[in-house]
Amino acid sequence: MEFSSKLLEKAVNEMAQLPGIGKRTALRLVLHLLKQPSEQTQFLSQALTTMREEIKFCSSCHNISDVEVCEICNNPNRNHKIICVVEDVRDVMAIENTNQFKGIYHVLGGKISPIDGVGPSQLNIDSLVEKVKSGEIEELIFALSSTMEGDTTNFYIFKRIKDYSIKTSTIARGIAVGDELEYADEVTLGRSILNRVPFENTLKNI
Repeated sequence: MEFSSKLLEKAVNEMAQLPGIGKRTALRLVLHLLKQPSEQTQFLSQALTTMREEIKFCSSCHNISDVEVCEICNNPNRNHKIICVVEDVRDVMAIENTNQFKGIYHVLGGKISPIDGVGPSQLNIDSLVEKVKSGEIEELIFALSSTMEGDTTNFYIFKRIKDYSIKTSTIARGIAVGDELEYADEVTLGRSILNRVPFENTLKNI
């Protein structure tokens, strides 16, 4: 792709680093910004800079937050005895959109994937185990995607907590094997949470 401006080329190259954005889409976005009032680009730039510098991760569940403890963890109307274990913040958003879950979350920050060099120590697993050890949690709901990595992560956590008196369940397989939660429709995802099954019932599939 030939550019008539080095400044344009640099902007396109930076935009193209975003997930799912190829060079042509990046060029279209950059040209769109050029057509907008300069203040609009400044607002976008400032919003991104402020987000990057000031955003926090909840000290309890590791969800993205503006404050030390996120609104969900701070909400007294949530059931703090039930924790839904998810891969990342996109899954929290997807489940919240169903309006079917009234517990709290624990964001792992990924899945165990040796091929990608991701081990248990790189995820927020130890803090989850500590919550279980406290004796205040009644149920863990595993809501990771039904992939080999997701199942491996579920099983690893299950082994870490199996000696404690706690119920473990997993979302029903209304979500197709291999699918990511963020792409599931709200009705299907909501039903999968409501119709969750004991985790032990899934062990034969691992």
